[in-house]
This record gives sequence, C-alpha cells and structure tokens, in this order.
Amino acid sequence: MKKTFAKILLISTILAGTGCKKWLDVNKNPNAPDVVAPNLYLGPMMTNFVFSQQIDGRYTGKYAQFWSQTTTNDTWDRHGYLFTTADYAAEQWRTVYWLMGYNLIDMMTLSEQQQRWDLLGIGYVLKAWGWLNLTTFHGELIIKQAFDTSLKTFDYDSQEVVYDEIIRLLDLAIENLKKTDGKVDAAFIGTADNVYNGNREKWLKLAYGLKATALNHLSNKTGKYKPDDIITAVDNSFTSNADDAKFKFSGVANGSKNYLSPDRDNFTLVRHTNFFLNLLNGNQNGGVTDPRLSRLIFKSTDGGYYGINPTYGTTGLTTNQIPKTIWGTTVSGIDLPGNYVFNAKSSFPLLTYAQLQFVKAEAAFLKGDKVTALGAYKKGIAAHMDFVNTANAESANPGVTQISATEKSDFLASAVVPTNPNNLKLGDIMTQKYIVQWGWAFNEAWTDLRRYHYTDLEPGSATDEVFRGFTIPEASKLFEANEGNPVYRVRPRYNSEWIWNLESLKKLGGDKLNYHTKIMWIFEKN
Repeated sequence: MKKTFAKILLISTILAGTGCKKWLDVNKNPNAPDVVAPNLYLGPMMTNFVFSQQIDGRYTGKYAQFWSQTTTNDTWDRHGYLFTTADYAAEQWRTVYWLMGYNLIDMMTLSEQQQRWDLLGIGYVLKAWGWLNLTTFHGELIIKQAFDTSLKTFDYDSQEVVYDEIIRLLDLAIENLKKTDGKVDAAFIGTADNVYNGNREKWLKLAYGLKATALNHLSNKTGKYKPDDIITAVDNSFTSNADDAKFKFSGVANGSKNYLSPDRDNFTLVRHTNFFLNLLNGNQNGGVTDPRLSRLIFKSTDGGYYGINPTYGTTGLTTNQIPKTIWGTTVSGIDLPGNYVFNAKSSFPLLTYAQLQFVKAEAAFLKGDKVTALGAYKKGIAAHMDFVNTANAESANPGVTQISATEKSDFLASAVVPTNPNNLKLGDIMTQKYIVQWGWAFNEAWTDLRRYHYTDLEPGSATDEVFRGFTIPEASKLFEANEGNPVYRVRPRYNSEWIWNLESLKKLGGDKLNYHTKIMWIFEKN
C-alpha cells in the first residue's frame, strides 16, 4: 500500500461516478453526476465480494482438502504458494482494500447523511465481514491506517486488534439494523441487494451470525473465548434455512455465472479428496453411508466411489476409477448441469443456518453443555440435508435425486448420531460441520482445521483426532520452504505489500520464505 495507491483507488472510484473532489472538478459533465444514490454501490461490491472468495477458494480448497489436483506434486496441495506478480490467492485482499475500499466508505457516509440506517448497517456488516475473511486468510492486517492518504507506508495491526474491530463493527451493524426510523426502506436497497432483497431483519440476523462466527474463532484464547456469548449470538441469528445468506447468480453472461460452475472452467483439474469421501462413505462413521454421498459427489465410470490424496493426483487409479469433476463430468463446458452449488445459476452460500448450528454445538460442547451441543448438532445435520435438496433442485441436474424423508430419518437415527449427550464427541461436531461447508465455505473450513492444528486429538483421547482421517502430506511432500511445517496463512498481496509496503511487511517476518507457515495469533493456545 502507498499514498499513490490510495489515491488511485479514490480516482477510480470518482471516475466510476461514485464521488467527487474539488481538485478534480476541471470539467463538469452534466450527464455524469458527482454523487450517486448510496444503494447503487451495493450490487457491484457484493458481486466482487463473492467472486473473491470463490477465486481464492481454488487454493484454500486444496489446503482444506475439499479437493486436490489430478496431477502430482501440485504446489498448493503441498501447502506451498506461487510467489509472482500474478497475485495468486490475493483476490480477497484486492477486493477489500481496492474494489470495496472507498466505495464502501462512500456508501456508508452517504447512508449516514441520509439516515438510511438499514443500508448503513449493511455497510458495517460488509466492512466487518471483509476484515474477518482477510484476517483468517492472511493474519495481521492494516486496519487503523488502511485509508489514510497522508501515509506512504502502512503499519499492520495485530489479530487481537483486528478481531476487536470486527466485533465493534458488527455491534454497530446490529445497532443500525434495528432502527426503523429515518429513511429505512427495503425497496430502496432491494434493487441492488442480491442476497436478501433489502430485508433489514435478515441482514440483522446475518450480523449476529457473523458475530458468533468471529467469537468462535477465539477458541484457543482462554481469556477471550466466551461460549455463552457465541450461543446467544447464534440464537439471535438464523432460525431456519430460509434465513441463509446466499448470493444468486443469473447465469446469463460469463461475469454473472457462478465461478464454481463448469461454464467457467476453473475447477476442471481438481477432484474430491479421500478425506472428504471417507466422511460420507462410512469409513469414518462406523460403516454408515451418508445419504448426502450421492448428492454431493459422483460415482466414477466403473460405478464405485474414489477420491484422491493431496500431492499424489490420480496415482494408483485406473482410468475408469478416476473421480469425476465436481459437476459429475470429466470435462468442463457451457451449459453442463453441475449439481449442488456448482451450477452456473446456483446460489452461492455465504453463511447458513446449518453452519451456525455447528458453531453453537461446538461452543456448547467446549462449555460442557452437551445437551445443548447434541441438540444443535442434530439440527445442523437435518438442516444441511434439506439444504442439499434445495441446492440440487435449483441446479436441476437430472442425474441427482432428492434425499428422501426416509433416508434422512434413518441417518438421524443411525449410530452416527448419538442419543446420549455424553457420547457426543468434538469430532462428531467438527466433521459434520466440514461436510456442511464442503465446496463453498473455504475460509471457515480452513480456519476450523487450523484452530485444531489440523491433527489435534479428541479431548480425552490418546489416539483419535478431531478431524478423523485428515492427513497432512508427509514432510518429504511438503513445499520446500515449509521446512516440514504445514501452512497457516497466505502471504499478503504482492502487488501492494511487496511493491509499496515491504518494510512494514518485514516487521512481521513477511519477507521470509516460510512466512506462510507462521501460526496466527488466533491459533496459538493461551
């Protein structure tokens, strides 16, 4: 970052018709207004916000073992990184600081001036959400000095400061979204809101859900982790799948098509992992096959289910055993049906009721309230099965059937789901949450794995891991710069921090080749 960089941001915003400074008023264009309605900022920002998670998810999805590359020794499968000016895994950084940046500031400023408290509250949600995504991805962030145009270099703030700011912003979001006076108007926002169509109450629930999520990230911080606050926030959030935050793609033009779809050709060379497959096929669930298995992934040509292990590609599999793509094909292509959340027109989940039930279950479990934990755990599984059906109905893949009521009830009554709260394990909660998040909640799934340091043991067990069956690639397979350690963060964006702000980055050790293996503050136990 740099003063020049910040000014470029401001100028680009002005040229887009979103604001004006007197020192640029050389020629007035009567056909291009200096100030536009604040609701017009929302649609483009939300689109970029969603795309940024999907674009970076190509890489995070490999760290989290959603999928792996079909070829051997892929850099990201090896917990490595590509250090070039192409800015791999830096789209969220670019979006928060650049594409949202001053546009979000302008939207919030205008909303406050016009007493549009609902839109102002949405602005606080987006600002907090951006920081939340970035800090789980990169670690320390530039917060306090982020948009100070008097500076040429920018200091990083600790994650503790970042999380305090996230909660502060979400509390402001909640405060404003509760207001009904001024110019609160769902119709005004709805024209640009592709998530909730201007529904203030649903944005309010989302703010509570994000607050619960952020607070739950502090599970390694003894003095800061407060399960009761998390449970309360979840209870004030989504009450059913109808509240899920989902971004709807129109699928008309390439830029309005789901980035995960076969039309976009971004996930053609990855396949689901054995880790994920084994959570569904009974190998990690006492032999019970999950009915979501055939609704989330596809059989190989020979009629069986196979996965691949990171860094090994399809080694050891015959041609007919190689897993299908996430769309159930061997190739990408325009107008292929896809399934689940992978169709060109599929709604992309951002936060869901099922996901939050597992946040509640984990908090209750760690508190010692296993009765509450088990109740939320069951609700989370049931809700996700309904979510899968809704997503598959939307994608309309003729080869994917709905989970029947009988299949659902049989699974909930199976040995997978404890009947005695005392038999519930942390691994039950976290692996089911992983299934819920597979394919879309890239940052949160990776955060969960790192909170439990990938292979932490189940409380009270000397052998069982929380994430059953998860295996970090052996040391000889890990990226050379890792020195035998797994990845814990993504390096900050090259085309800002390495070009403009390197001295500040060096203070964090960010210039070191193994910086990506440095454990973040939220994952350090204390």
